[in-house]
Amino acid sequence: MKKILVVIGGGRPNGNTNQLADAFIKGAVEAGLEVEKVSLNKVEVKGCIGCNACRYGKPCVQKDAFNDLIPKITSADCIAFASPLLFWTISSKLKAFIERFYCIAEKDDNPLYGRYEKYPIKDAALLMTSADNYFWTYEQAVSYYKFTIINYIGFRDKGMVLAGGCGDTNGKPQIDKTEHLKKAYEFGKSIY
Repeated sequence: MKKILVVIGGGRPNGNTNQLADAFIKGAVEAGLEVEKVSLNKVEVKGCIGCNACRYGKPCVQKDAFNDLIPKITSADCIAFASPLLFWTISSKLKAFIERFYCIAEKDDNPLYGRYEKYPIKDAALLMTSADNYFWTYEQAVSYYKFTIINYIGFRDKGMVLAGGCGDTNGKPQIDKTEHLKKAYEFGKSIY
C-alpha cells in the first residue's frame, strides 16, 4: 500500500488550504492509500542553520519536531506539500521544512546538476490556495517547487492543484464555492 505524507505549511485551521488538503486526503483514502497529515501550525520546524553537523554523522542539532518527522518522510512514497500562497510563494513554515531535508541527504560521489548530495527518491505533489487568480499568481511558487523539490532534490512530480480565487484574505474561506475541492479529491483518488 502506498503511503502519502501531507504536510500543511500554514493557513487557518479550517481555512482554504486545510480544506483543499482534506479533499485530497479523502480521495486518496478512498483509493486505498495510507495517508498521514502533519500541520506545521501544530509542530515547530525551524529552518536549516547550515551548521553541517548532519554531514559528520550527527543528527540535526536543532531540537524541534523535524527529527520526529524523519521516519514519516523516509517511509512515505509521496509527500504532498500544501500551502497558502504568501507573498507569491509557499509559506515560510513549509520552506523551513524543505530546508531541513538537508539532514536526510546522503553523500553523492557523482552528483547531477550541481547537487552536492542525494536524497531519498519520492513522489511529490503541490496543493496551494490563494485569494488571487491571475495567470501569474502561482508562477513563483511553482518555480520554487519545480526547481527545489523536483529538479534539485529529485522527487518525481505527481501533479498540482493550484486553487486560486478562494475569497479575499480578510474574509471567510470560500473554496467551497469553487471546483477546487472536487479537483483535489479527484487528484487524491487518482494519484496512484
